[in-house]
Amino acid sequence: MDDYSFIEKNILTVSDKIYAAAKRAGRDPKDITLICVSKTKPVEMVAKAYECGRRDFGENKVQEITLKHPQLPSDTVWHMIGHLQKNKVKKAVALSEYIHSVDSAELAQAIDSEAGKIGKKQKILLEVNIADEDTKYGVSPDALEHFVCEIADLKNIEICGLMCVAPYTDKPEENRAYFRKMNDLLIDINAKSLDNVHMELLSMGMSNDYEIAVEEGATHVRIGTDIFGERVYTK
Repeated sequence: MDDYSFIEKNILTVSDKIYAAAKRAGRDPKDITLICVSKTKPVEMVAKAYECGRRDFGENKVQEITLKHPQLPSDTVWHMIGHLQKNKVKKAVALSEYIHSVDSAELAQAIDSEAGKIGKKQKILLEVNIADEDTKYGVSPDALEHFVCEIADLKNIEICGLMCVAPYTDKPEENRAYFRKMNDLLIDINAKSLDNVHMELLSMGMSNDYEIAVEEGATHVRIGTDIFGERVYTK
């Protein structure tokens, strides 16, 4: 049997770093949610993290949530954090507490439709391509307000906040400006007092830069490698 005891140690290390970053920024560490990103990892690893007290787990693919969801206790909170295709929306809505990667009105409308069918108000975050990278999904910062207005009247979704995937860098400080801009965008949208819109969540920061993200206002950090180790991809 595989020994996954290292996961507990890693979770403690990450949690300590989140705590310290929050304190540096004058924030309450309890306001930051650690999402354990278990993509490509076996369900046994997820179960180990659950045993260590974690409840929030993130997946990039609906197929992985579909596989793992029934094998974890009912109080597990699943976050769909990867790009979501419209043909996977039905499953994502059925199984995910939060969908972090909403980047078009068409996708939001599809989520609204599927949520309505099962009497659910789906919590979503809007993905922003904060660094204007060709390889990343998300709306541009300049288009965000228009996007919010387009979908604000949908009855079966709750726009909870914003999400970004900052550029990968070995120098986390380089991403501070992007995280700060994300926080500014959240504040600016809320200040406009748009009908049905009050966003509180900022999903940003991963294993290489989450401490900076916490210092700049992240409420949810998405940590995979620093908890579960390097990802394993199969062909």
